[in-house]
Amino acid sequence: MSRSVPVLLIHGLWLHARSWDGWVQRFEQAGYETSAPGWPGDPDSVEEARERPESIADHGIDDVVAHYAGLISDLPAKPILVGHSFGGMIAQRLLGEDLAAAAIAIDAAQIKGVLPLPLSALKATLPVFKNPANKHRAISLTADQFRFAFGNAIPAEESDALFERWAIPAPGKPLFEAAAANFNPHSPAKVATENAARGPLLMVMGGKDHTVPEAVTRATLKQYRHSEATTDILEFADRAHSLTIDHGWPEVADACLAWLDKQGL
Repeated sequence: MSRSVPVLLIHGLWLHARSWDGWVQRFEQAGYETSAPGWPGDPDSVEEARERPESIADHGIDDVVAHYAGLISDLPAKPILVGHSFGGMIAQRLLGEDLAAAAIAIDAAQIKGVLPLPLSALKATLPVFKNPANKHRAISLTADQFRFAFGNAIPAEESDALFERWAIPAPGKPLFEAAAANFNPHSPAKVATENAARGPLLMVMGGKDHTVPEAVTRATLKQYRHSEATTDILEFADRAHSLTIDHGWPEVADACLAWLDKQGL
C-alpha cells in the first residue's frame, strides 16, 4: 500500500545517516516514501566523515533546522519526522513550526525548559564539555565512551561493532547550545510546545538510556501540558541510546509504525 505522507528520518550526534538504512527499508515496506538525509556538512559515508571532521564542525541547532526545513520544502507534502537524540529535538522544532504532519522523537535531546540533568548525561557528554573550544569543533568518541553513551544495555561486543560501523565525529555546538538553553531567552533549543494546531507527537524513551535518561524525556513531556494536540509517550524499559541501531531496532520501528497507523497516517 502506497501512502501519501513521506517520512524523513533525522539522526543525532555521533551516528551517520546511513545508520537508518534498516528503518528506511522497513518504512518503505509499510508503504511510506522514506529518506534519511544527513545533517549539513555530513559526508556521504562513515569513512569520509571520519576523515573530514571539519566538514561537520560548527553546525548549530538553527543550521540543522534550516537544513531540514529546506529539504521539507521540496517534498510533495508535509512529512512524518522520526528523529533520534538531537534529531528528536530537531523533529520537535519542525513540528512546532508546522512543517511536519507528525513527529516521533526517540530519546530526544533536552529542549529549553527541561531542568533535570542526570549525572549519566553529564558523563556521556563530557568528551565535548571538557574543553570550551570544542563548541567549534567536531568531536569523536572512543569505543569505551560510545559503550557508555549508547551501548550500555547491549553486549560490549555488539556495542563495539556498532561503533565501528556507524560512529562519526559530531559537532559540539548543539550540545553547548542545549546546555545554555535555560539561560538564553532566544535559545535555538526552544520548541513551540504550546502549539495546539500541530500534528501528533510520540516521545519514545529507553529506560536504561545514559545520554537521555528517562527523567529528561518525562520532563520534556511536561513542557507540552498546555497544548491540546496529541502527545504520547512510549517506554522501552530495557533499552538504551542504541535502541535505533542495535539488534532490537525492528521492535522500536514497528511500534512507531503502529502508532502512526493509529493516527491515521
